[in-house]
Amino acid sequence: MKKILSAIFIFLISCSNVVFAEGDLWDNFGDQNFYGNKAVSEKDFDKAIEAKKGKQKVKKPKGETFHQGNETEIINQKAAELPVVSITTDVKLPDDAILPTGHYQVISEKKDNKIYLKLYQGYFLMTKLEAFETLDDFNEPEINFADFIYEDGKYKLVFGSVDYNAYVDLEPVNITEQY
Repeated sequence: MKKILSAIFIFLISCSNVVFAEGDLWDNFGDQNFYGNKAVSEKDFDKAIEAKKGKQKVKKPKGETFHQGNETEIINQKAAELPVVSITTDVKLPDDAILPTGHYQVISEKKDNKIYLKLYQGYFLMTKLEAFETLDDFNEPEINFADFIYEDGKYKLVFGSVDYNAYVDLEPVNITEQY
Protein backbone atom coordinates (compact mmCIF):
# COMPACT_ATOMS: atom_id res chain seq x y z
CA MET A 1 0.00 0.00 0.00
CA LYS A 2 2.89 2.34 0.82
CA LYS A 3 4.38 1.65 -2.60
CA ILE A 4 1.11 2.57 -4.36
CA LEU A 5 0.70 5.81 -2.37
CA SER A 6 4.35 6.71 -2.97
CA ALA A 7 3.93 6.08 -6.70
CA ILE A 8 0.77 8.22 -6.87
CA PHE A 9 2.45 11.03 -4.90
CA ILE A 10 5.53 10.99 -7.16
CA PHE A 11 3.29 10.92 -10.25
CA LEU A 12 1.29 13.95 -9.05
CA ILE A 13 4.39 15.97 -8.25
CA SER A 14 6.03 15.18 -11.60
CA CYS A 15 2.87 16.07 -13.58
CA SER A 16 2.13 19.39 -11.90
CA ASN A 17 3.47 22.64 -13.38
CA VAL A 18 5.17 24.76 -10.81
CA VAL A 19 5.29 28.42 -11.86
CA PHE A 20 7.43 30.96 -10.13
CA ALA A 21 6.88 34.72 -10.32
CA GLU A 22 9.13 36.22 -12.95
CA GLY A 23 9.62 39.51 -14.71
CA ASP A 24 8.00 42.78 -13.64
CA LEU A 25 6.07 41.48 -10.67
CA TRP A 26 9.01 41.32 -8.29
CA ASP A 27 11.44 43.70 -9.99
CA ASN A 28 10.19 46.83 -8.28
CA PHE A 29 9.05 45.26 -5.04
CA GLY A 30 9.56 47.59 -2.10
CA ASP A 31 10.60 50.75 -4.02
CA GLN A 32 7.99 52.70 -5.98
CA ASN A 33 10.60 55.05 -7.48
CA PHE A 34 12.73 52.28 -8.94
CA TYR A 35 12.16 53.30 -12.59
CA GLY A 36 13.05 56.95 -12.11
CA ASN A 37 9.61 58.25 -11.14
CA LYS A 38 9.89 60.85 -8.46
CA ALA A 39 7.13 61.42 -5.95
CA VAL A 40 5.58 64.90 -6.17
CA SER A 41 5.44 66.84 -2.95
CA GLU A 42 2.38 68.82 -1.96
CA LYS A 43 4.33 72.06 -2.36
CA ASP A 44 5.25 71.22 -5.98
CA PHE A 45 1.66 70.23 -6.71
CA ASP A 46 0.31 73.54 -5.35
CA LYS A 47 2.89 75.48 -7.43
CA ALA A 48 1.79 73.71 -10.60
CA ILE A 49 -1.90 74.43 -9.91
CA GLU A 50 -1.19 78.13 -9.23
CA ALA A 51 0.86 78.43 -12.44
CA LYS A 52 -1.98 76.89 -14.43
CA LYS A 53 -4.56 79.22 -12.88
CA GLY A 54 -2.56 82.32 -13.72
CA LYS A 55 -2.25 81.44 -17.42
CA GLN A 56 -5.92 80.70 -17.96
CA LYS A 57 -7.99 83.74 -18.85
CA VAL A 58 -11.71 83.74 -19.36
CA LYS A 59 -12.57 85.02 -22.82
CA LYS A 60 -15.71 87.09 -23.01
CA PRO A 61 -17.59 86.93 -26.31
CA LYS A 62 -18.03 90.19 -28.17
CA GLY A 63 -21.50 91.34 -29.04
CA GLU A 64 -24.72 89.54 -28.20
CA THR A 65 -24.67 86.01 -26.89
CA PHE A 66 -27.11 83.26 -27.70
CA HIS A 67 -27.94 80.46 -25.33
CA GLN A 68 -29.92 77.64 -26.87
CA GLY A 69 -32.59 76.40 -24.50
CA ASN A 70 -34.08 72.94 -24.38
CA GLU A 71 -37.08 73.97 -26.49
CA THR A 72 -34.88 75.24 -29.31
CA GLU A 73 -32.83 72.05 -29.28
CA ILE A 74 -35.97 69.91 -29.55
CA ILE A 75 -37.28 72.02 -32.44
CA ASN A 76 -33.97 71.73 -34.30
CA GLN A 77 -33.97 67.95 -33.87
CA LYS A 78 -37.56 67.75 -35.16
CA ALA A 79 -36.63 69.88 -38.17
CA ALA A 80 -34.06 67.26 -39.22
CA GLU A 81 -36.69 64.50 -39.34
CA LEU A 82 -38.50 63.99 -42.65
CA PRO A 83 -42.27 63.42 -42.47
CA VAL A 84 -43.97 60.43 -44.09
CA VAL A 85 -47.43 60.67 -45.65
CA SER A 86 -49.84 57.86 -46.47
CA ILE A 87 -51.61 58.41 -49.79
CA THR A 88 -54.79 56.35 -49.42
CA THR A 89 -56.04 56.48 -53.01
CA ASP A 90 -54.59 56.80 -56.49
CA VAL A 91 -54.42 60.47 -57.56
CA LYS A 92 -53.88 62.32 -60.84
CA LEU A 93 -50.72 64.33 -61.14
CA PRO A 94 -50.49 67.56 -63.19
CA ASP A 95 -48.60 65.79 -66.00
CA ASP A 96 -51.47 63.24 -66.41
CA ALA A 97 -49.54 60.56 -64.56
CA ILE A 98 -51.02 58.56 -61.70
CA LEU A 99 -49.53 58.50 -58.22
CA PRO A 100 -50.35 55.09 -56.71
CA THR A 101 -51.50 54.43 -53.18
CA GLY A 102 -48.63 54.11 -50.72
CA HIS A 103 -46.37 55.70 -48.15
CA TYR A 104 -44.13 58.55 -49.28
CA GLN A 105 -41.39 60.49 -47.56
CA VAL A 106 -41.86 64.21 -48.20
CA ILE A 107 -38.95 66.58 -48.79
CA SER A 108 -39.59 70.22 -49.56
CA GLU A 109 -37.47 72.81 -51.26
CA LYS A 110 -37.97 76.48 -51.97
CA LYS A 111 -36.61 77.84 -55.26
CA ASP A 112 -37.36 81.23 -56.78
CA ASN A 113 -40.18 81.88 -54.25
CA LYS A 114 -41.88 78.63 -55.25
CA ILE A 115 -42.24 75.62 -53.01
CA TYR A 116 -41.83 72.10 -54.37
CA LEU A 117 -42.78 68.92 -52.55
CA LYS A 118 -40.81 65.85 -53.56
CA LEU A 119 -42.37 62.47 -52.79
CA TYR A 120 -39.92 59.59 -52.34
CA GLN A 121 -40.37 55.87 -51.89
CA GLY A 122 -37.06 54.57 -50.64
CA TYR A 123 -34.38 56.31 -52.69
CA PHE A 124 -36.62 56.80 -55.72
CA LEU A 125 -38.19 60.17 -56.48
CA MET A 126 -41.79 59.40 -57.43
CA THR A 127 -42.94 62.94 -58.22
CA LYS A 128 -42.18 66.62 -57.69
CA LEU A 129 -45.23 68.81 -57.08
CA GLU A 130 -45.46 72.61 -57.00
CA ALA A 131 -47.17 73.67 -53.78
CA PHE A 132 -48.83 76.82 -52.50
CA GLU A 133 -47.47 78.46 -49.36
CA THR A 134 -49.97 79.12 -46.58
CA LEU A 135 -50.10 80.26 -42.97
CA ASP A 136 -52.61 77.53 -42.13
CA ASP A 137 -51.21 74.76 -39.93
CA PHE A 138 -54.14 72.40 -40.78
CA ASN A 139 -54.73 71.75 -37.05
CA GLU A 140 -51.65 69.52 -36.90
CA PRO A 141 -50.08 69.08 -33.44
CA GLU A 142 -46.51 68.74 -34.75
CA ILE A 143 -44.17 71.32 -36.27
CA ASN A 144 -43.02 68.98 -39.05
CA PHE A 145 -45.90 67.20 -40.68
CA ALA A 146 -47.27 65.83 -43.92
CA ASP A 147 -50.83 64.63 -44.37
CA PHE A 148 -53.29 63.58 -47.05
CA ILE A 149 -56.67 65.25 -46.38
CA TYR A 150 -60.04 64.85 -48.12
CA GLU A 151 -61.81 68.20 -48.59
CA ASP A 152 -64.76 69.16 -50.87
CA GLY A 153 -64.43 66.19 -53.24
CA LYS A 154 -60.70 66.79 -53.68
CA TYR A 155 -57.66 65.56 -51.88
CA LYS A 156 -55.10 67.89 -50.43
CA LEU A 157 -51.50 67.02 -49.67
CA VAL A 158 -50.42 69.29 -46.81
CA PHE A 159 -46.90 69.87 -45.56
CA GLY A 160 -45.49 71.82 -42.63
CA SER A 161 -42.02 72.64 -41.42
CA VAL A 162 -40.27 75.17 -39.22
CA ASP A 163 -39.84 77.47 -42.24
CA TYR A 164 -43.23 77.31 -43.97
CA ASN A 165 -46.47 75.41 -44.53
CA ALA A 166 -47.71 74.42 -47.98
CA TYR A 167 -50.40 72.39 -49.75
CA VAL A 168 -51.15 70.80 -53.13
CA ASP A 169 -54.64 70.06 -54.47
CA LEU A 170 -54.89 66.58 -56.02
CA GLU A 171 -57.73 64.90 -57.91
CA PRO A 172 -58.63 61.28 -57.23
CA VAL A 173 -58.53 58.87 -60.15
CA ASN A 174 -61.86 57.35 -61.12
CA ILE A 175 -61.79 53.58 -61.32
CA THR A 176 -63.14 53.67 -64.91
CA GLU A 177 -60.40 56.11 -66.00
CA GLN A 178 -57.70 54.00 -64.46
CA TYR A 179 -58.48 50.83 -66.46
